[in-house]
Amino acid sequence: MSTNSTNMCAHRGDSSRFQENTIVAIKSAIDSGAAVVEIDVRISKDGKVVVIHDPTLERLWGLDRNVSEVNWSEISQLGAGENKVPLLSDVLPLFENSKSVLMIDMEESDPAKLAFEVASKSSAKIYWCGDLEGMRIIRSLSESANIWMPWNINATVTAADIAELKPTFINSHYSFLTKSKVEAIHALGCKVSIWTVDDEATMRWAKAIGIDSVTTNELALLQLVLSEPPLISKNEKSAADIDLDRALIVARDLGKWAILVAKSMDPGKIELKENPADIVTEIDVMIEAHVREVISANFPGHNFVGEEMGGTYLAETPAWYLDPIDGTTNFANRMPWSSFSLALAFNRTPLLGIVIDPWRDELYEAAKGKGAKLNGKPLKVENLVGVENPLSSRIVATELAAYQPWPGMLGLLDELAKNFCTMRIMGSGTLTLNGVAANRGVGAVIGHFSSIDHLAAVIIVHEAGGVVYDETGKVNLFPETGGIMTATPAAADALYKIWQKVIS
Repeated sequence: MSTNSTNMCAHRGDSSRFQENTIVAIKSAIDSGAAVVEIDVRISKDGKVVVIHDPTLERLWGLDRNVSEVNWSEISQLGAGENKVPLLSDVLPLFENSKSVLMIDMEESDPAKLAFEVASKSSAKIYWCGDLEGMRIIRSLSESANIWMPWNINATVTAADIAELKPTFINSHYSFLTKSKVEAIHALGCKVSIWTVDDEATMRWAKAIGIDSVTTNELALLQLVLSEPPLISKNEKSAADIDLDRALIVARDLGKWAILVAKSMDPGKIELKENPADIVTEIDVMIEAHVREVISANFPGHNFVGEEMGGTYLAETPAWYLDPIDGTTNFANRMPWSSFSLALAFNRTPLLGIVIDPWRDELYEAAKGKGAKLNGKPLKVENLVGVENPLSSRIVATELAAYQPWPGMLGLLDELAKNFCTMRIMGSGTLTLNGVAANRGVGAVIGHFSSIDHLAAVIIVHEAGGVVYDETGKVNLFPETGGIMTATPAAADALYKIWQKVIS
């Protein structure tokens, strides 16, 4: 299917409905109108090109042996009918009189030569993708082969990068692409493919920035998104006009994506901002660029304020606030204590918040009036009542003002010590404030509130039953000036008195 110049590529066939890489899954993808159907190939012990993704037969077929160590005669007995491991030669005839194109993917270079020999005997149109060395082998065998070159680094493709393979497509995980990078690839004469996109928000983003092909497991959903016109700005004049349920789904999906990015990628190039202690990594910028574009595609007309690319408050306009990596210094120094913070507000009223702790695989979320959750389960602040001193033997967290103590912070340390309470500085304001919701300590004090860094955390604490005070002692989730404090109900008043003492 091709709609508005974006094609639909079926990942391992119609894999959401049928066993992946089987004849029945491949036929279903063709019948669904997929422009491209992707399959994976490996080589059996006796040199047959078999259609399977994993190096072993265990996950799908229950046989804990490597494909390369098993003869085809044994592999062919697994499954039944069209729900079994096929040969590449069994798949090719399905495409010889089809509008769909077969794409042969390989995780390693070993199958390249044999797969090409088998495919050359068929009249089916073939695309090739996967292992870079495998693509080099394919190019050496055919000057006319249609190659989708892998590109999974955070860099813009140049003419020199494509000179050897002369690819038709640049094939990338969607994390690495922005609208400007897509435009740069198009300027080189190549098309752009992304994998593997299964959520509506990212599909809408892909369509909006001009991606040419989207690989998915969710064919029906992608078909629906591609068939619809682009979303237009709504006349949202109050918080009640915002589809909060949909906004939370989009924010949650972005949070899940951020977990994968933060855990799997090196910080990359590190640059200074205002001073040598104020740094930004390539991954900060990469995450913010992607989140901005996804929000723009799904909520046109919404304002956006981000740590790396700026933005300003606008009244009467829904606004998103993002810190892609709060605790960048920790992240750049490979200290596993940083976070992702995304919030939505209207006229300084927080509506939802997402906080990600990628190192512990924790996704915190909250929406106004709907409570808070941790990894999908209800989250409540523990409240120890009837304790003579709610601070004694407990932890209160804070953060430096950049790289220096904020005015009153050292006094806070002294006063807490008098109460036998320990102060901690961990390096992420988001996680520090959010710690109360996570029941990690009884309180947190930040010398200066920042909506980018702290808004998501405070709505999560509030919805989890914690207390949020501004410097005046009011419950205020979006103070315009001054600091902010989160605490358990039992510890809130005692901690606030100390905070006021040290800053006054």
